[in-house]
Amino acid sequence: MNCRLPLYSPAHPIALRHSIEMEPDTGMHDDFQGLSAKRLIGKVAVITGGARGIGAATAKLFAQNGAYVIIADIIDELGATLADLIGGRYIHCNVAEEADVESAVQLALTWKGRLDIMFNNAGIGGPGGSITNLDMDQVKPLLSVNLYGVLHGMKHAAQAMIEGKKGGSIICTSSSAALMGGLAGHSYTLSKEAIIGLMRSAACELGVHGIRVNCISPHGVPSEMLLSAFRMFLGDVRPEEVSKIVGERGSLLRGRGASTEDVAQAALFLASADAGFVTAHNLVLDGGYTSAISDMSFIYKREENEIKK
Repeated sequence: MNCRLPLYSPAHPIALRHSIEMEPDTGMHDDFQGLSAKRLIGKVAVITGGARGIGAATAKLFAQNGAYVIIADIIDELGATLADLIGGRYIHCNVAEEADVESAVQLALTWKGRLDIMFNNAGIGGPGGSITNLDMDQVKPLLSVNLYGVLHGMKHAAQAMIEGKKGGSIICTSSSAALMGGLAGHSYTLSKEAIIGLMRSAACELGVHGIRVNCISPHGVPSEMLLSAFRMFLGDVRPEEVSKIVGERGSLLRGRGASTEDVAQAALFLASADAGFVTAHNLVLDGGYTSAISDMSFIYKREENEIKK
């Protein structure tokens, strides 16, 4: 017999469509996994910012690999629809509010009795402009989401994982902007670099509990955030156009742009037993962009021509 309880956000009617089932799921979740899904069988994951972009791609991939996924977001319609598709759960969650993040973690414990994976992925863009004219009233909301939101996720996921005594994986989305200056505004860069420091600090404490803590730093992924930035200068560009631009100008892999699926695959690796000895690591997905001052491939082409002579 199923025991159904309301979600933790009663103010959001869409969230109320989803209930907590104490029995294992059957049906859509199993169908979505497919026969070859094996890497996260039975694992329980919370993904913040999971309604679209990187979070949505990761939610789908985790479910395909056997995980039970909770999508935590503020975009209720998209999040609830995706949760239905993958046989997961949706909860309205503003990561800037610690109580919301705590509720998302609690949902995992009530639904499946455990939390194995926490993907702190939610983030927003911030103000640009000179450091001399920075509006602190605009900086604070960004830090509340990008930095404090990650801290909230780490705190409550770590508590649940320590109490569960089964280890776990905490993953945080940083950015190439944390590795190279000039790629984003000052406040966004601050938030993303701080995440990497926080990740390493938490990994030092939590390793004794079998909890791995890692970051992913994507570059040029055509998410809604990057699209908005591009549209400020280029008008109504499409995701594939942004990917093409990145592939031509923002990657050492000429013609190969980034995708949300690339980040999802990285998250799958870090969440799975394949990364069982990986912690305190920042996995950079940038096509080699941040490793070079400029593209020097013409040097190698010249050497190849000389060899042929």
